[in-house]
Amino acid sequence: MNDHTFPYSSATNSVEYPVITGLVMWGTSYLVSDHNNPYRNYFDLNIALLAFFFIGTVIVIYKINPEFSYLLPLAPAVVASLFINWDLWAVAAAVLSLYLFKAERYHLSAFSLGIAIATKFFPIVFLFPIALLFASKGKLKEFLKYISITVATWLLVNLPIAATNYQGWSRFYKMNFSREADWGSVWYGITALGGKVFALNYISILITIILIAALAIFYLDISQTRTHFQNLTLMIFLTMAAFTSVNKVYSPQYILWLTPFAVLAMTNRKERAAFWIWQGAELIYHFAIWQYFAGFLGTKFGLPENWYALTIFIRIATLLYFCLTLARTALAARSTTQRLSRASLLEFLSKATDGYA
Repeated sequence: MNDHTFPYSSATNSVEYPVITGLVMWGTSYLVSDHNNPYRNYFDLNIALLAFFFIGTVIVIYKINPEFSYLLPLAPAVVASLFINWDLWAVAAAVLSLYLFKAERYHLSAFSLGIAIATKFFPIVFLFPIALLFASKGKLKEFLKYISITVATWLLVNLPIAATNYQGWSRFYKMNFSREADWGSVWYGITALGGKVFALNYISILITIILIAALAIFYLDISQTRTHFQNLTLMIFLTMAAFTSVNKVYSPQYILWLTPFAVLAMTNRKERAAFWIWQGAELIYHFAIWQYFAGFLGTKFGLPENWYALTIFIRIATLLYFCLTLARTALAARSTTQRLSRASLLEFLSKATDGYA
């Protein structure tokens, strides 16, 4: 960045991020003088922009779910992770897409989601809950329009870079598929405690498919209760939680992926206790990973690997507890006579078919 090298010009040393993040890293380097500590100035400029996006994200979340929006800026692990990476650019765009979706401005929502995916790839999981919502309303045509705009936006951003610097552009995707169990993941925790993980790519994909199927069944059970948007935000958070829990890496800033959508999914004050239990575990993990890294530098205060692995499982367990708390709230809203059955499944599929026709 200090030489203003284009971030996707190298097949072996391009940035490991999607296009918009790379362009932000590159573009802001031109706004920094080469004099008077340029590295610190580059950092200060970028965290100022991140602070702007965080404030904007909090405001938008307040407009969507004002009762619980205060939880986001008070979450310690969130505040501690704001300036680790450029993730807030994508988080802000993803939150904005939900705000526009709630206002039924679907075209703009899809455009904003496409921008978010082109910035950090994780918002692509939104398409699964959005597909369920449109199908449950019998509006498959509207979903096809939505996903078409999302994909077209992503392609509009990515194609010029992919066409001119394919090797550098594709490095992010190749590395994510080929990487082994990495920091923070459940897989790393298993290996750190002496376990073995075989065929990691295929196991993680298989478990992801199983979790998605389970979430689809859960959505069928709650689709006739509460509002469609409440169910959408819940499903987005649960899908995000599943995705990060089986992913091959869990970086500390991934808390920024989860917490805004956790706040949007909350509808009951009784859920706050579970929220803080989860956030407390995230804070423990936040300290643990840096102390674990400190051990590599020879410090006497470094955290041993087995203790670090334990904090991984504590974090995942408390996230699961919070997810189950949210799910119980949704299930409690059902009619006592409502049960998942063959008839409800056929009715759901019938609506989706009618919308397509």
